[in-house]
Amino acid sequence: MVRPRPSSVDPKERALWGDLISLGMVFPIAIVLGYFTGRWLGGRFGHAYGGGLWGIAWGIATGFYELYKVTVRMSKPKSPMPPKEGPDEPPGP
Repeated sequence: MVRPRPSSVDPKERALWGDLISLGMVFPIAIVLGYFTGRWLGGRFGHAYGGGLWGIAWGIATGFYELYKVTVRMSKPKSPMPPKEGPDEPPGP
């Protein structure tokens, strides 16, 4: 059975929750991918350990950049929602 959505839920709030959930996934994925990519590239040049460290640093920086983008998006002032006109209310001017 499909439940109807409540009409009071703002789509921007749902998008915000999606951003926060994806942020929780970006940090570990970026660090792991950065480590293995850095280790692989470092191994090609004979310095796998150093490449792994640079990859971890790159992954952490990427995670914090994503955190910064979400924070900027969250800090924007919200525009007030226009009042809904119901069947009993006269239309606006």
